[in-house]
Amino acid sequence: MLDLCAMVFNQDSKDIFQQLREGETIAPNHPQGYQLRNASFATKKLLVQLNNSADPGEIRNLLSQITGSTVDETVVVFTPLYINYGKNTTIGKNVFINFDCVFLDLGGIAIEDDVLIAPKVSLLSEGHPVSPAHRQSLVPGRIHIKKNAWIGAGATILPGVTIGENAIVAAGAVVSKDVPANTVVGGIPANQLKSF
Repeated sequence: MLDLCAMVFNQDSKDIFQQLREGETIAPNHPQGYQLRNASFATKKLLVQLNNSADPGEIRNLLSQITGSTVDETVVVFTPLYINYGKNTTIGKNVFINFDCVFLDLGGIAIEDDVLIAPKVSLLSEGHPVSPAHRQSLVPGRIHIKKNAWIGAGATILPGVTIGENAIVAAGAVVSKDVPANTVVGGIPANQLKSF
């Protein structure tokens, strides 16, 4: 009972976006839940423009508006790109994001310099509890992709995962645990295949 009271107090005393950044579970009846929907619709409006542009500079400009921070001129994005919020995503320099990627970033996504992201990659920084009674809650888990990592086509990175520096995630892998630096992982669930 005490935990429930603490959760209600926290939800009333903190901004919902701050709670997500701090990794707190968001109940389905959160009094600020409507703000998540409103922010997602605002992002969708910008994504329509971004996904209908063929101009690299305009794409970076719109992505800067979506993320709320300047996207470096060395970043290349092949559209379409799908993001549900955007303000919890940071993108380093010399990053390449290929066609048809999905970023669910309410839990936070950090992409460091020189990262390669292949087509149809999903970065999913949010999920739901296993328990049916609590499944409508939102559980954030920050994703961190470190410098010079390569995420292969169709890979899925799940909440709370860190991809180490220089690591490679093979095409089609589902990554549910941290990937050490200088390793290759693949499979479902992803396992270490080799190190270099």
